[in-house]
Amino acid sequence: MINNKPLKRFGQNYLIDKNIVRKIISAIAPKIDDEIIEIGPGNGALTEFVSELTDNFTIVEIDKRKIETLQKSFPNVRIINEDFLKVDLNKFYSGKPIRIIGNIPYNLTSPIIFKSIENHRIIYDAHLMVQYEVAKRMTAKKGEKDYGIFAVLLNYFSEVEFLFKVSPNVFYPKPKVFSAVVRLKFKNEKRVVDDSFFISVVKAAFGNRRKTLKNSLSNSIFVNCVFGNSPVDLSRRAESLTVDEFIQLASYLKSNCNAKSE
Repeated sequence: MINNKPLKRFGQNYLIDKNIVRKIISAIAPKIDDEIIEIGPGNGALTEFVSELTDNFTIVEIDKRKIETLQKSFPNVRIINEDFLKVDLNKFYSGKPIRIIGNIPYNLTSPIIFKSIENHRIIYDAHLMVQYEVAKRMTAKKGEKDYGIFAVLLNYFSEVEFLFKVSPNVFYPKPKVFSAVVRLKFKNEKRVVDDSFFISVVKAAFGNRRKTLKNSLSNSIFVNCVFGNSPVDLSRRAESLTVDEFIQLASYLKSNCNAKSE
Protein backbone atom coordinates (compact mmCIF):
# COMPACT_ATOMS: atom_id res chain seq x y z
CA MET A 1 0.00 0.00 0.00
CA ILE A 2 1.30 3.45 -0.96
CA ASN A 3 0.77 5.88 1.88
CA ASN A 4 0.66 9.57 1.04
CA LYS A 5 -1.72 12.12 2.43
CA PRO A 6 -4.41 12.81 -0.19
CA LEU A 7 -4.06 16.25 -1.74
CA LYS A 8 -7.18 18.30 -2.35
CA ARG A 9 -5.60 20.15 -5.28
CA PHE A 10 -5.33 16.84 -7.15
CA GLY A 11 -8.85 15.78 -6.16
CA GLN A 12 -7.50 12.65 -4.48
CA ASN A 13 -9.94 10.24 -2.85
CA TYR A 14 -8.32 6.81 -2.58
CA LEU A 15 -10.29 3.62 -3.15
CA ILE A 16 -9.91 1.41 -0.07
CA ASP A 17 -12.62 -1.24 -0.54
CA LYS A 18 -11.37 -4.33 -2.38
CA ASN A 19 -14.91 -5.56 -3.06
CA ILE A 20 -15.64 -2.42 -5.10
CA VAL A 21 -12.25 -2.74 -6.78
CA ARG A 22 -13.05 -6.33 -7.81
CA LYS A 23 -16.46 -5.19 -9.10
CA ILE A 24 -14.78 -2.53 -11.26
CA ILE A 25 -12.18 -5.00 -12.54
CA SER A 26 -14.96 -7.44 -13.41
CA ALA A 27 -16.70 -4.72 -15.44
CA ILE A 28 -13.48 -3.81 -17.26
CA ALA A 29 -12.56 -7.46 -17.91
CA PRO A 30 -8.93 -6.76 -18.92
CA LYS A 31 -7.31 -9.08 -21.45
CA ILE A 32 -3.64 -9.96 -21.64
CA ASP A 33 -3.02 -8.04 -24.89
CA ASP A 34 -5.14 -4.95 -24.08
CA GLU A 35 -3.43 -1.55 -24.20
CA ILE A 36 -4.72 -0.02 -20.95
CA ILE A 37 -4.09 3.45 -19.53
CA GLU A 38 -5.08 4.23 -15.95
CA ILE A 39 -5.65 7.84 -14.95
CA GLY A 40 -4.49 8.73 -11.43
CA PRO A 41 -3.70 5.36 -9.83
CA GLY A 42 -3.49 6.90 -6.35
CA ASN A 43 -2.49 4.13 -3.95
CA GLY A 44 -2.70 1.51 -6.68
CA ALA A 45 -6.00 -0.14 -5.74
CA LEU A 46 -6.96 -0.78 -9.37
CA THR A 47 -3.36 -0.95 -10.56
CA GLU A 48 -2.62 -4.00 -8.41
CA PHE A 49 -5.31 -6.09 -10.12
CA VAL A 50 -4.94 -4.79 -13.69
CA SER A 51 -1.15 -5.22 -13.66
CA GLU A 52 -1.66 -8.95 -13.17
CA LEU A 53 -4.08 -9.24 -16.10
CA THR A 54 -2.44 -7.35 -18.97
CA ASP A 55 1.05 -6.93 -20.43
CA ASN A 56 0.51 -3.44 -21.87
CA PHE A 57 -0.34 -1.24 -18.92
CA THR A 58 0.44 2.45 -18.44
CA ILE A 59 -0.44 4.56 -15.41
CA VAL A 60 -0.48 8.35 -15.53
CA GLU A 61 0.11 9.98 -12.15
CA ILE A 62 0.52 13.73 -11.67
CA ASP A 63 1.59 13.45 -7.99
CA LYS A 64 5.41 13.26 -7.91
CA ARG A 65 5.34 11.91 -4.34
CA LYS A 66 3.96 8.59 -5.56
CA ILE A 67 6.24 7.80 -8.49
CA GLU A 68 9.10 6.06 -6.71
CA THR A 69 6.80 3.84 -4.64
CA LEU A 70 4.65 3.02 -7.68
CA GLN A 71 7.79 2.00 -9.56
CA LYS A 72 8.83 -0.33 -6.74
CA SER A 73 5.34 -1.79 -6.32
CA PHE A 74 4.65 -2.27 -10.04
CA PRO A 75 7.98 -2.76 -11.85
CA ASN A 76 6.32 -4.15 -14.98
CA VAL A 77 4.02 -1.15 -15.44
CA ARG A 78 4.90 1.89 -17.54
CA ILE A 79 4.60 4.95 -15.28
CA ILE A 80 4.22 8.51 -16.55
CA ASN A 81 4.53 11.42 -14.12
CA GLU A 82 2.39 13.90 -16.01
CA ASP A 83 -1.01 15.54 -16.22
CA PHE A 84 -3.24 13.17 -18.21
CA LEU A 85 -4.73 16.14 -20.04
CA LYS A 86 -1.28 16.85 -21.53
CA VAL A 87 -0.47 13.28 -22.54
CA ASP A 88 -0.39 12.51 -26.27
CA LEU A 89 -2.50 9.36 -26.48
CA ASN A 90 -1.33 8.66 -30.03
CA LYS A 91 1.98 7.49 -28.55
CA PHE A 92 0.15 4.45 -27.15
CA TYR A 93 -1.79 3.60 -30.29
CA SER A 94 -0.19 0.84 -32.34
CA GLY A 95 -3.26 -0.14 -34.35
CA LYS A 96 -5.23 -1.62 -31.49
CA PRO A 97 -7.57 0.84 -29.73
CA ILE A 98 -6.65 1.96 -26.22
CA ARG A 99 -8.71 1.25 -23.10
CA ILE A 100 -8.97 3.99 -20.46
CA ILE A 101 -9.73 3.37 -16.79
CA GLY A 102 -9.65 5.50 -13.67
CA ASN A 103 -11.07 6.84 -10.47
CA ILE A 104 -10.76 10.34 -11.86
CA PRO A 105 -10.69 13.69 -10.00
CA TYR A 106 -14.23 15.00 -9.98
CA ASN A 107 -13.12 18.55 -10.79
CA LEU A 108 -11.50 17.27 -14.00
CA THR A 109 -14.30 14.99 -15.19
CA SER A 110 -15.41 17.18 -18.11
CA PRO A 111 -11.89 17.87 -19.49
CA ILE A 112 -10.96 14.19 -19.24
CA ILE A 113 -14.13 13.07 -21.01
CA PHE A 114 -13.76 15.69 -23.74
CA LYS A 115 -10.14 14.61 -24.26
CA SER A 116 -11.45 11.06 -24.66
CA ILE A 117 -14.03 12.27 -27.18
CA GLU A 118 -11.33 14.10 -29.15
CA ASN A 119 -9.35 10.84 -29.28
CA HIS A 120 -12.33 8.55 -29.76
CA ARG A 121 -10.98 7.03 -32.97
CA ILE A 122 -8.06 5.45 -31.09
CA ILE A 123 -9.95 4.57 -27.88
CA TYR A 124 -12.01 1.39 -27.57
CA ASP A 125 -13.67 2.14 -24.23
CA ALA A 126 -13.38 3.99 -20.93
CA HIS A 127 -14.44 2.86 -17.46
CA LEU A 128 -14.55 5.89 -15.20
CA MET A 129 -15.49 6.54 -11.59
CA VAL A 130 -17.30 9.89 -11.56
CA GLN A 131 -19.59 11.84 -9.27
CA TYR A 132 -23.06 10.27 -9.20
CA GLU A 133 -24.79 13.47 -10.34
CA VAL A 134 -22.41 13.70 -13.30
CA ALA A 135 -23.10 10.05 -14.16
CA LYS A 136 -26.80 10.89 -14.35
CA ARG A 137 -26.03 13.75 -16.75
CA MET A 138 -23.86 11.47 -18.87
CA THR A 139 -26.56 8.82 -19.23
CA ALA A 140 -29.68 11.03 -19.35
CA LYS A 141 -32.30 10.45 -22.02
CA LYS A 142 -34.23 12.91 -24.17
CA GLY A 143 -36.75 14.92 -22.14
CA GLU A 144 -35.12 14.24 -18.75
CA LYS A 145 -33.95 17.21 -16.68
CA ASP A 146 -30.32 16.03 -16.81
CA TYR A 147 -30.36 15.73 -20.62
CA GLY A 148 -27.98 18.27 -22.11
CA ILE A 149 -24.77 18.79 -24.07
CA PHE A 150 -22.93 16.08 -22.15
CA ALA A 151 -25.50 13.37 -22.83
CA VAL A 152 -25.96 14.25 -26.51
CA LEU A 153 -22.25 14.30 -27.29
CA LEU A 154 -21.51 11.13 -25.33
CA ASN A 155 -24.35 9.29 -27.08
CA TYR A 156 -23.13 10.58 -30.45
CA PHE A 157 -19.55 9.43 -29.94
CA SER A 158 -20.12 6.38 -27.75
CA GLU A 159 -22.48 3.89 -26.19
CA VAL A 160 -22.91 5.09 -22.60
CA GLU A 161 -23.78 2.73 -19.77
CA PHE A 162 -24.37 3.46 -16.08
CA LEU A 163 -22.83 0.45 -14.32
CA PHE A 164 -23.33 0.96 -10.58
CA LYS A 165 -23.55 3.52 -7.80
CA VAL A 166 -20.72 3.74 -5.25
CA SER A 167 -20.93 4.79 -1.60
CA PRO A 168 -18.60 7.46 -0.12
CA ASN A 169 -17.61 4.85 2.48
CA VAL A 170 -15.28 3.04 0.05
CA PHE A 171 -12.92 6.04 -0.21
CA TYR A 172 -10.35 7.75 1.95
CA PRO A 173 -11.02 10.53 2.61
CA LYS A 174 -14.78 10.11 2.21
CA PRO A 175 -16.19 12.46 -0.42
CA LYS A 176 -19.39 14.32 0.45
CA VAL A 177 -21.20 12.83 -2.53
CA PHE A 178 -21.98 9.42 -4.00
CA SER A 179 -20.04 8.20 -7.02
CA ALA A 180 -20.79 5.91 -9.95
CA VAL A 181 -18.90 3.84 -12.48
CA VAL A 182 -19.75 4.57 -16.11
CA ARG A 183 -18.70 2.74 -19.27
CA LEU A 184 -18.15 4.56 -22.56
CA LYS A 185 -17.72 2.32 -25.61
CA PHE A 186 -16.61 4.58 -28.43
CA LYS A 187 -18.03 4.40 -31.93
CA ASN A 188 -15.76 4.50 -34.95
CA GLU A 189 -18.10 5.14 -37.83
CA LYS A 190 -18.46 7.46 -40.79
CA ARG A 191 -20.06 10.78 -39.86
CA VAL A 192 -22.57 12.87 -41.80
CA VAL A 193 -20.80 16.04 -40.64
CA ASP A 194 -17.37 16.53 -39.10
CA ASP A 195 -17.06 16.11 -35.35
CA SER A 196 -16.16 19.71 -34.46
CA PHE A 197 -19.13 21.08 -36.41
CA PHE A 198 -21.54 18.68 -34.70
CA ILE A 199 -20.20 19.74 -31.29
CA SER A 200 -20.70 23.41 -32.25
CA VAL A 201 -24.33 22.74 -33.23
CA VAL A 202 -25.12 20.94 -29.97
CA LYS A 203 -23.49 23.66 -27.85
CA ALA A 204 -25.36 26.37 -29.76
CA ALA A 205 -28.69 24.53 -29.45
CA PHE A 206 -28.33 24.34 -25.66
CA GLY A 207 -26.89 27.86 -25.42
CA ASN A 208 -30.22 29.29 -24.24
CA ARG A 209 -31.82 26.22 -22.74
CA ARG A 210 -35.20 27.77 -21.98
CA LYS A 211 -35.56 29.23 -25.48
CA THR A 212 -36.56 27.59 -28.72
CA LEU A 213 -33.96 26.11 -31.01
CA LYS A 214 -34.43 28.99 -33.43
CA ASN A 215 -33.72 31.58 -30.75
CA SER A 216 -30.75 29.66 -29.38
CA LEU A 217 -29.20 29.17 -32.81
CA SER A 218 -29.84 32.82 -33.70
CA ASN A 219 -27.79 33.87 -30.65
CA SER A 220 -24.81 31.74 -31.69
CA ILE A 221 -22.30 31.32 -34.51
CA PHE A 222 -25.31 30.44 -36.68
CA VAL A 223 -26.75 33.96 -36.40
CA ASN A 224 -26.61 34.52 -40.17
CA CYS A 225 -28.50 31.35 -41.10
CA VAL A 226 -31.91 31.26 -42.76
CA PHE A 227 -33.88 28.44 -41.15
CA GLY A 228 -36.74 28.08 -43.63
CA ASN A 229 -36.40 24.42 -44.59
CA SER A 230 -35.04 22.87 -41.42
CA PRO A 231 -35.84 19.14 -41.11
CA VAL A 232 -36.26 19.71 -37.36
CA ASP A 233 -39.04 21.89 -35.95
CA LEU A 234 -37.11 24.88 -34.56
CA SER A 235 -39.98 25.90 -32.27
CA ARG A 236 -38.92 22.97 -30.06
CA ARG A 237 -36.29 23.15 -27.31
CA ALA A 238 -32.95 21.39 -27.46
CA GLU A 239 -33.75 18.91 -24.68
CA SER A 240 -36.61 17.46 -26.79
CA LEU A 241 -34.34 16.33 -29.63
CA THR A 242 -32.92 12.85 -30.05
CA VAL A 243 -29.31 12.39 -31.10
CA ASP A 244 -30.53 11.44 -34.60
CA GLU A 245 -32.45 14.71 -34.81
CA PHE A 246 -29.32 16.62 -33.79
CA ILE A 247 -27.51 14.84 -36.64
CA GLN A 248 -30.26 15.93 -39.06
CA LEU A 249 -30.04 19.50 -37.78
CA ALA A 250 -26.25 19.57 -38.05
CA SER A 251 -26.36 18.22 -41.59
CA TYR A 252 -28.90 20.89 -42.57
CA LEU A 253 -26.88 23.71 -40.99
CA LYS A 254 -23.69 22.48 -42.64
CA SER A 255 -25.35 22.69 -46.05
CA ASN A 256 -27.29 25.92 -45.57
CA CYS A 257 -25.25 28.20 -43.31
CA ASN A 258 -22.03 30.13 -43.28
CA ALA A 259 -21.40 29.99 -39.56
CA LYS A 260 -19.07 32.49 -37.96
CA SER A 261 -15.93 30.94 -36.56
CA GLU A 262 -15.97 30.47 -32.80
